[in-house]
Amino acid sequence: MRPILYTLTSPLHGEMAPDPRQEPFIRELEAALGTTFDCRGDASFAGTLSSFAGTLSSFAGLTGESPALIYIRTGGTEGLFVERVRAAGLIPEPDSHPVPGKGPVFRLLARGQSNSLAAAMEILSWLQQRGLPGEILHGSPAAIAARIRAFGAPAGAPAALPGEVPGTERAEILRQAQDDSRRILEGKRFGVIGRPSDWLISSGVDYTAAREHLGAELVDIPIDELVAEARKRGPIPGQPTRLKPLNEPKYGRKIDAEDWHGALAIYEALKVLVARYRLDGLTLRCFDLLTALHNTGCLALARLNAEGVTATCEGDIPAMLSMAVARALTGRSSFQVNLSRIEGDRLLFAHCTVPLDIVRDYCYDTHFESGIGVAIHGELPEGPVTLFKISPDFRRVFRREARLVANPYGDNLCRTQVVVEAPGAAAYFLQEPIGNHHIIIPGKL
Repeated sequence: MRPILYTLTSPLHGEMAPDPRQEPFIRELEAALGTTFDCRGDASFAGTLSSFAGTLSSFAGLTGESPALIYIRTGGTEGLFVERVRAAGLIPEPDSHPVPGKGPVFRLLARGQSNSLAAAMEILSWLQQRGLPGEILHGSPAAIAARIRAFGAPAGAPAALPGEVPGTERAEILRQAQDDSRRILEGKRFGVIGRPSDWLISSGVDYTAAREHLGAELVDIPIDELVAEARKRGPIPGQPTRLKPLNEPKYGRKIDAEDWHGALAIYEALKVLVARYRLDGLTLRCFDLLTALHNTGCLALARLNAEGVTATCEGDIPAMLSMAVARALTGRSSFQVNLSRIEGDRLLFAHCTVPLDIVRDYCYDTHFESGIGVAIHGELPEGPVTLFKISPDFRRVFRREARLVANPYGDNLCRTQVVVEAPGAAAYFLQEPIGNHHIIIPGKL
């Protein structure tokens, strides 16, 4: 029988074709399957909530019928996923528990661009926090087709994840992060400027737990306060020291003086808030700046990290705390990334900002999703790196030594892109990731 394909697309990704059946990725997958998909419409555009809920309800009742996939076409779809599955009644009530073997297995199809895989990881993490079964289908069309044909076999994660650190080493770094007698971020204050982005559905942090485990104090700051400070600042004369002059972007439109001064104003405004609230770090709900200031925080965060202020985007608190722990342990800045593509042991990570103190060279481009503002394409030195992430509940940590081998610059991903070789790590990312964003630390941790 023809497999069913439900689709999710974020309005932020205007580069996407309205009809997923026109994508080369879907055409190649259909060719590998030897059949076409029964496409049920897109949840963000063509499909209405009621019609999507209805088709997902039938998916929930599928037993021995056509295989069904939810195609996570782009980043920014995590909140849409939650809305649709709740409307369809496919998740248990908050105080109840799923019954093993009842309900659907959520099979998430992810491609290698437009932050599709990163969104699928956040969704899978959210499902697993609720005890719901799921898996990510990602890789070559032939490999995905083989997995679809094998539906009906157990899809759960293995007991031991090849990507995780062996038990004793893993426990040691957890003790460094959690030991009440030497809480590693004791006395440090971190600002949460605007609430976390809506798509970070599995990344909520209890502020009391952050203080108990790490010693970190989290401080909520309205994003309107940042916007007001940025708007106070006029054009900044001259070229700021330690910044390269503007260049012609490789993919985005020309960055004009208004873009440049706006990006610098966001940096200056963040510096004001750092001083006002006595912050050692911050995380910024940066996508709100696209509409409020028609600019991005990419350049500001790149500079702040280089100056020793741990700074992350999208309001991602676990990423911020992971970067702060890494800085406390190593004295180095680190790179907040989306995982965009897996090809065997080679992992392609990307984001539109990177600390300027860990790159060997950089240039400017526009922000990938919006095409506005000032983003960074940085090149990191090849060599040893560590992949790292502390879970939002502070019960898990992922740490993996790896090697950075390349700095590509493609047009369908965030602007700073690195390829990391990490043998065996793919299983962790596809089967039991700690949310979306992970951290790349130069050298060993």
